[in-house]
Amino acid sequence: MKTVLVTGFEPFGGDAVNPSALAALALDGKVLAEHRVVGAVLPCVFGLSLLMLLREMRRIKPELVLCVGLAGGRSGISVERVAINIEDAIIPDNAGRQPLDRQVARSGPVAYWSTLPIKAVVSALREAGLEAWVSQSAGTFVCNYLFYGLMRALAKTPTVRGGFIHVPYLPEQTENSLPSMRLEEIVRGLQIAIETSLATDRDLRAIGGATH
Repeated sequence: MKTVLVTGFEPFGGDAVNPSALAALALDGKVLAEHRVVGAVLPCVFGLSLLMLLREMRRIKPELVLCVGLAGGRSGISVERVAINIEDAIIPDNAGRQPLDRQVARSGPVAYWSTLPIKAVVSALREAGLEAWVSQSAGTFVCNYLFYGLMRALAKTPTVRGGFIHVPYLPEQTENSLPSMRLEEIVRGLQIAIETSLATDRDLRAIGGATH
């Protein structure tokens, strides 16, 4: 059976949980559109996170790779458009590393585009009643680092599609002071993203669907 790889990150920055990890584990073993989902949790560490991602990709040979991270403060599911060739961490990663103004890959291009049908995914999420939008920035922390490394690897394997999605805090993380989304909604949203990506050959030019 063909496979889909979904990754989340371990908690970082003092948080006890990371919804991206919980969602990846919740999807692990599910069968969506005749594809088996493999969920994995990666360390929030420059370098090691990409090494582990590439190892999983070699192991299961996925047709689709969806990396997921936490963007605290965002109110919905944001589908990232572009990964940029920069590491500029305002806080240390979980290994204490804090690169500043450093390229992800010295010989790499300035940026890579996601190969997910990003507007079709957002449209499907909105039609399902979930708040979602296309994001123009994945930041400059480990999420963007992993996104760039993924797309650099997939540039050599054009038959495999991939990209990055950010999800909000869980309600129990915010004490009602910041936007959040329930875990079951996040999982449902990622499931929709997977199914839409597998079913869509050509992306939409405009995004439809009402916002939640």
